[in-house]
Amino acid sequence: MYYDRKLDNGIRVVGQYIPAFPSVSVGIWVRTGSVNEGRGENGITHFIEHMLFKGTQKRSAQQIAAEMDDVGGILNAFTSKECTCYHAKVVGDDLEQAVELLSDLVFHSTLDPVELEKEKGVVLEEINMVEDSPEDLVHELLSAAYFQGHTLAQPILGTAQTVSSFAREDLLRYMDRRYDSDRIFIAAAGGFDFERLCDLCAKYTVDCRPGTGAGDDLSPFDFGTPGFVYKEKPIEQAHIAIAMPGYSMERDEIYAVSVFNNVFGGSMSSRLFQVIREELGLAYDVYAHPSSYYLCGAYNIYTGVNPKRAKDALAAILEQIDLARKKGIAREEFSRGKNQLRGNYILGLESTTSRMNAIGKSITLQGRVKTSEESLRGIEAVTYDDVHRVLDRILDRRAMAISAVGNINPQELESVIK
Repeated sequence: MYYDRKLDNGIRVVGQYIPAFPSVSVGIWVRTGSVNEGRGENGITHFIEHMLFKGTQKRSAQQIAAEMDDVGGILNAFTSKECTCYHAKVVGDDLEQAVELLSDLVFHSTLDPVELEKEKGVVLEEINMVEDSPEDLVHELLSAAYFQGHTLAQPILGTAQTVSSFAREDLLRYMDRRYDSDRIFIAAAGGFDFERLCDLCAKYTVDCRPGTGAGDDLSPFDFGTPGFVYKEKPIEQAHIAIAMPGYSMERDEIYAVSVFNNVFGGSMSSRLFQVIREELGLAYDVYAHPSSYYLCGAYNIYTGVNPKRAKDALAAILEQIDLARKKGIAREEFSRGKNQLRGNYILGLESTTSRMNAIGKSITLQGRVKTSEESLRGIEAVTYDDVHRVLDRILDRRAMAISAVGNINPQELESVIK
């Protein structure tokens, strides 16, 4: 059963009650991410997420960590391009402790200047980790190339230059602008009483800034022209990533894309895995996945290969793209992909955190609760023809971006693209 209520302070609380679950996952969601960052503040959303764990008016960083450990709970947070979430998972009896602790982080953090300078070092090392992880780096480069000219292109972590420049006043200004009741939502899933949840949220979020009613001024995204970006790295593999147009999370076509993805590159039985790895022996890792944002979407492909075979691998992937776009998929593939999607989705419902994430993301970005029943209906409604109607868009090489990292000759890859 789903519940949805707006508190007197303007915060919207949504929940899914699952009586068979002894645990509850609860999250405070903020509709702000790297897409909302202005010039010179790239990475500030993620940096604030870090800083809110560094101490509040009544808790030290160590006490924050210890309180969840003391009850066997899990406390964490994440920042994406479009939203931030501070979340906890606890036994149902400890719901108040989770709500109070999360609220303390979000509304009463001190943003201590000494801790701020220390945390810069932590985030700079996180940026270095991406630089040293070629699979992460090639996707970062792909995002920059595919979304070029739009704030979606900005890295979530920011850059060493922007992170090093942050001062406490910058964080406070950003939070004044983004952390208000118009953009803060609370989501929960599991075994809990919704009335009690609302009472707790009303009690512990009294210091939330009231919203002003101002919307988010985000420019629309227009799919660009093909782009190729390469970064040389003295590593053993060449890492290649591809992005083509997709659909926003608002579109029903996302279900057809997901069915196709299972056939094309989303599993061990997929075409890419069977051809690139099993038949040709070109790669150990090859996969595809769709990504959907509020404004737009993308269809992504990745592989890591021996640099000497990078050209062959890219050519083989492009051949599979062209083949699927021209001839589509077989009905047997369609049935398998749809059944796989349905099964994977149902298995994911066994996690209260997955359910909380689903309703939290939908209420934060789409303004409504997208129920699991609605998602299952969307999957069930996909037809064979629906899948073929999306292929011209998601396999459009005219709007394709490609990134590569490694010790290769970029001209060889460019020759294949043309």
